[in-house]
Amino acid sequence: MDPGSLIAILLVGAIAGWLAGLIMKGGGFGLVGNIIVGIIGAIVGGWLLGTLGVSLGIGGLVGAVLQGVLGAVVLLGIIGLIKRA
Repeated sequence: MDPGSLIAILLVGAIAGWLAGLIMKGGGFGLVGNIIVGIIGAIVGGWLLGTLGVSLGIGGLVGAVLQGVLGAVVLLGIIGLIKRA
């Protein structure tokens, strides 16, 4: 993996995690936490959309961020349900 790809992954993860925290009314996890939530969210979002056979129709950085936000929101929702139990 070249340094440009790594920077792109971290940037998408940070943006997706931050946006998901805003959507889910979370207090935020800090920069590193947002990156982790965003990257895991992108993986979850990619799997979820692929399983459902849904395509966002948007490529590039914007599509990656939207996929990451979707997955991160699902991830934070599941974490919230587990914390309540």
